[in-house]
Amino acid sequence: MKEKLLEGKKYGLIVMLLLIILDAAAVVGIVMSGISLDERVTGGAIALMVISIVWISLSWVLFLGLKVLKPQEALVLTLFGKYVGTLKGDGFYFVNPFCTSVNPAARTKLSQSGDVDGGAGIFKLKAGQNDTTAELTNKKISLKIMTLNNNRQKINDCLGNPVEIGIAVMWRVTDTAKAVFNVDNYKEYLSLQCDSALREIVRIYPYDIAPNIDTTGDGIADEGSLRGSSEVVAGRIRDEIQSKVEDAGLEIIEAKITYLAYAPEIAAVMLQRQQASAIIDARKMIVDGAVGMVEMALERLNENEIVTLDEERKAAMVSNLLVVLCGNHDAQPIVNTGSLY
Repeated sequence: MKEKLLEGKKYGLIVMLLLIILDAAAVVGIVMSGISLDERVTGGAIALMVISIVWISLSWVLFLGLKVLKPQEALVLTLFGKYVGTLKGDGFYFVNPFCTSVNPAARTKLSQSGDVDGGAGIFKLKAGQNDTTAELTNKKISLKIMTLNNNRQKINDCLGNPVEIGIAVMWRVTDTAKAVFNVDNYKEYLSLQCDSALREIVRIYPYDIAPNIDTTGDGIADEGSLRGSSEVVAGRIRDEIQSKVEDAGLEIIEAKITYLAYAPEIAAVMLQRQQASAIIDARKMIVDGAVGMVEMALERLNENEIVTLDEERKAAMVSNLLVVLCGNHDAQPIVNTGSLY
């Protein structure tokens, strides 16, 4: 199905004024024919009255062909089940009054912009009225950029660790015919494809950097991860969703990761693992610094010939310095007032 734009239909105001004038003329015709019939019965008066009454009775049908569109709105029209075309752009239009507008997603409410607070034109009666719902459905299709916030999902990463992740997808309708006729409900279709694409991409990456993991598919291990490569992951999710909704006439503008965390059942364990890794890294840095300081101290003592130490005394000095520099608490000094030997 290919979108067909209806051009040259922006004469709704002229048609509306003409219909109002003809209706007024029909009312005047009924009044004048009634006056003539009171005086004497004539064929012309009877014909005028019949024509005026018929016009008044049927003219309302033509008013159904008047359509008003605001900026970034579209209307898909069908005539007796056949696709006629699409109205796009703001203006006052007049089309065949027997055309009907189609939008299967008009009543669909997702957690997205434009669908909160009954944005699609659905009004409910107050409670206590036999649970009756009065629906006034707007069949217009919005061409604006929309934001879809799907629910957070629990997905296993490539290492099997369950993570919770949520995304926000910016999208819009580009082909109204495909959106209406190629899929049953393009909003629900988009939501399901977002969930599917998210699962496919997340399963490729580990939550954090892990050794011997190939996330690009080139057979070479890399440092890709959900936490450290969020922009790359979001880009791949966007491309994956776009490939799935192409036939629905939708364009995915951007995808962003809005929430990322380990699942609650393993969050505490993973936190301990991260803390242990951080402690090890800190200890390595402290040891490297302490060894450098000991080397510098021995070199300075030898250069200035302050004191001559044998290997045993050097070992004792290195041991003491490392204890002082690498200890968790301040060292308690012991002053030796006797001989060094």
